[in-house]
Amino acid sequence: MIPTYRRVLIVGAGDGLSASVARAFAGADLRVALAARNPAKLKPLATEIGASTHRADAAAPADIDALFDAAAKALGGSPDVVLYNPSARLRGPLAELDRDAVARAIQVTAYGGFVTAQAAARRMLPEKHGAILFTGASASVKGYAGSAPFAMGKFALRGLAQSIARELQPQGIHVAHFVIDGAIRNPGVTEETPDSKLDPDAIARSYLNVLKQDRSAWSWEIELRPWVERF
Repeated sequence: MIPTYRRVLIVGAGDGLSASVARAFAGADLRVALAARNPAKLKPLATEIGASTHRADAAAPADIDALFDAAAKALGGSPDVVLYNPSARLRGPLAELDRDAVARAIQVTAYGGFVTAQAAARRMLPEKHGAILFTGASASVKGYAGSAPFAMGKFALRGLAQSIARELQPQGIHVAHFVIDGAIRNPGVTEETPDSKLDPDAIARSYLNVLKQDRSAWSWEIELRPWVERF
């Protein structure tokens, strides 16, 4: 059976990959709500696809709870698809990293994902229906030198996704984690090597395709990479 989805909340929306995903969802006749710490930057996209915009700090539980209430009001019902997109990149030698900055980075990348997933599950479980999606990265599966905080956050987010997939999928909620392994193409920039960077619209179609999966063959994780990337 292929579930039918109607309302989407994208947490951590911006003008990159999440914008492509928002357009793909809107093009599939889903109503879209966009959330960011600075919702003013979302106005052009919101106008283009007819979405609502909301302010929220992904690492603040009170903001997330208020966001779900506001999104439900704007969408005409609780979102049945929730995408968690935020991350905080913090680089530097291990011995020199600021501990408070590391804690904040992990809060945004991982803890915010937990809070968002919890808020989504509380609303989806009574209906036994919904989808919770997470945007991962190369750092979800391999740590790089000088990038320990990002790896910690993304590894934790992947662990969250795997754990709650096993818990929630038997209850009708599809959980999927997307490993974006490679650089994403910038609009208007010509690549020296064809298709050496990920096309954000192509990534977005993969997000949409996961929502179209029959429940008998759900994916919990999808890896997306251009042909130039090594495994």
